[in-house]
Amino acid sequence: MASVAVKKKEATRDLDHCDIPYYVSEFVEREVGNDYDSLRNLDNLIDKLSENKKQLEEQVLTVSSEVPKRIQNALKNAEDSKKSLSLLLEEETLLSDSINAHLLKAQPWMEDLDVLISQVEEIERHLAYLKWISRIEELSDSIQQYLMTNNVPEAASTLAFMAELDIKLQESSCSHLLEFVRSTVKFWHKILKDKLTSDFEEVLTQLRWPFVGPPQSQAFGLAAPANTPDVYSNLEMLFCQLLKLQTSDELLTKPKQLPEKYSLPPSPPIVLPIQIMLNPLQKRFKYHFTGNKQTNVLNKPEWYLTQVLMWIGNHAKFLDDKIQPILDKVGSSLNAGLEFSRALVMLILEKLAADIPCLLYDDTLFCHLVDEVLLFERELYSVHGYLSSFPSCMHILSEESCFQRWLTVEKKFALQKMDSMLSSEAAWISQYKDITDVDEMKVPDCAETFMTLLLVITDRYKNLPTASRKLQFLGLQKELVDDFRIRLTQVMKEETRASLGFRYCAILNAVNYIATVLADWADNVFFLQLQQAELEVRAESDTVSQLQLGQLASMESSVFDEMINLLERLKHDMLTRQVDHVFREVKDAAKLYKKERWLSLPSQAEQAVMSLSSTACPMLQTLRDRLLQLEQQLCHSLFKIFWQMLAEKVDLYIYQEIIMANHFNEGGAAQLQFDMSRNLFPLFSHYCKRPENYFKHIKEACIILNLNVGSALLLKDVLQSASENETLNPSQPSATAALNELGVYKLAQKDVEILLNLRANWPNTGK
Repeated sequence: MASVAVKKKEATRDLDHCDIPYYVSEFVEREVGNDYDSLRNLDNLIDKLSENKKQLEEQVLTVSSEVPKRIQNALKNAEDSKKSLSLLLEEETLLSDSINAHLLKAQPWMEDLDVLISQVEEIERHLAYLKWISRIEELSDSIQQYLMTNNVPEAASTLAFMAELDIKLQESSCSHLLEFVRSTVKFWHKILKDKLTSDFEEVLTQLRWPFVGPPQSQAFGLAAPANTPDVYSNLEMLFCQLLKLQTSDELLTKPKQLPEKYSLPPSPPIVLPIQIMLNPLQKRFKYHFTGNKQTNVLNKPEWYLTQVLMWIGNHAKFLDDKIQPILDKVGSSLNAGLEFSRALVMLILEKLAADIPCLLYDDTLFCHLVDEVLLFERELYSVHGYLSSFPSCMHILSEESCFQRWLTVEKKFALQKMDSMLSSEAAWISQYKDITDVDEMKVPDCAETFMTLLLVITDRYKNLPTASRKLQFLGLQKELVDDFRIRLTQVMKEETRASLGFRYCAILNAVNYIATVLADWADNVFFLQLQQAELEVRAESDTVSQLQLGQLASMESSVFDEMINLLERLKHDMLTRQVDHVFREVKDAAKLYKKERWLSLPSQAEQAVMSLSSTACPMLQTLRDRLLQLEQQLCHSLFKIFWQMLAEKVDLYIYQEIIMANHFNEGGAAQLQFDMSRNLFPLFSHYCKRPENYFKHIKEACIILNLNVGSALLLKDVLQSASENETLNPSQPSATAALNELGVYKLAQKDVEILLNLRANWPNTGK
């Protein structure tokens, strides 16, 4: 067994080979181990191993006899596959040779067949070409026959079909065929258009078209002649026939367009019958407002603008009552009135495009033109329902050179207006000073006029077609606000010495009013849309931080935030200056009150009636006078901020400079409480329900000073115990709870201890 153990120690496993010694030692260790008694089973173990060996030998013999058979079968299959592959290769060679021979033999046939196919295809193209020509000639003959029999409706329908064929052929490369079709369409279109136009104009003449007078004088609206139904029947018939020529008319007529620099929105051509109805008006317009006519003057744009509005108004009823039903009947989505207006507006646009370069640098004429155009646009949209998607005068004013000039002139006249409003004698007087309900903001005339100016500018540019142009005008408004703020600051600095004066208060009211109105405008839908547009522009230009972009996107800020912040800062500075001024006066008036002999005043029991300290009268009178004065001069919101700021300063001053600087006997403490609660606090009772809440230091100090002796001693002991035992016994009731029970919340524990020490009426305890 010792030798086995030694072998066990020496035997190590070789992982890369079949290590028999290792497995033997493992087997002996497992079966025998250190148990010497197990050696008795050694015979059984040897028999068992011999049996296993015999079984393994039989398995090896069986496998060694089967493997050669499988290998032989696999080799046989491989030989068979090789033979099959050879046969296939031979067949493939034969087939390839046969195909090549056939291709060589068929090559001449293929060449002859390609020639025949090309000839057939060419003949087919010729045949198709001839069919198209035949088709067009058939349609042309049909139109001729319809016209010979005076069947104009069918002729118009056939021409419309021919025009559709022309459109289908546009992708063809047969230029001569296209030219033939187009010339045929053009030929019959001219004949039909001339005939229908002549008949249509005759019907319009019978209706006294155009209506150059007011609606009530129009013939069709008065006693109509007996044949009026026939006239309207002819009108409808001819209108529908002219509508059928619309397709061919669009093919043959190139619409007149303004240069691309005006960026007009795409719009379809005016339908042919309405074009014909517009012809006499267009002739009148060009006669009066082009060339050397006396009516064509640069300084009177209102003449042609008003004339167009009159024409639109004069014809609106006829178009709605007579023309719109025809369009509805044929299934058209067009609005007769809007189509009529759109065509006349195009005359205005052409006129503006021609006139503006001539007056671009004459401020007076240019400004007058812009004013008249804006009035025209307002009436066009509000009265006649013109659509913002149509070309308008604002597209002409948005052209780069014209728009920059408009901005310059707008700024120039705005600055002039600001100069005049600030130099006016009534600049700082409210227009509504005698009307209490209206004059809550106490807005000086200059501030109200300025905000009206900004509002007018907004109304002037809000219909501009692009957001980028609107943002440029918004930038101008911001410049004007900043300029006005600077002017107010300059005037304010001149009035600094009289910070309680009327003009100084008026400036403060003006600043507050402008900031308030701008904050209201920030929530307006128009400015919210501009904010979104500004966000998109800034995001593209990367000129702002992600934080600012996030604030704009989440609507946390507005387009006027920067201006509002500057105005709020100016307002705060001015209010602070006023509060400081009044506070200095109060301190001067309180000098005698500070020197009051609080330690030797008689007790309340020794006085028949408590009265105000004579030394407090100047201080309280100063407070009262200034509060009344500023209540009258400042608007409510500003005055509220003012008196609260002043109350805070007075509270701290009396607490620190009078109460904490003196000692009080019982009479002094009672007198102080009477002066404060019955005289100081009521001065502010007009402005809030509980004025003592704005004088917490004074109120709570009076509570401590006027405690009866027993309560004061008890409180003193509680505070002292709380200080000593705070670390030793945290569960003991805190000093804060004791103070809160007395109504003291503002003062700290140390301040209360000091106040208790300022009391002089302590009993003699022998300590």
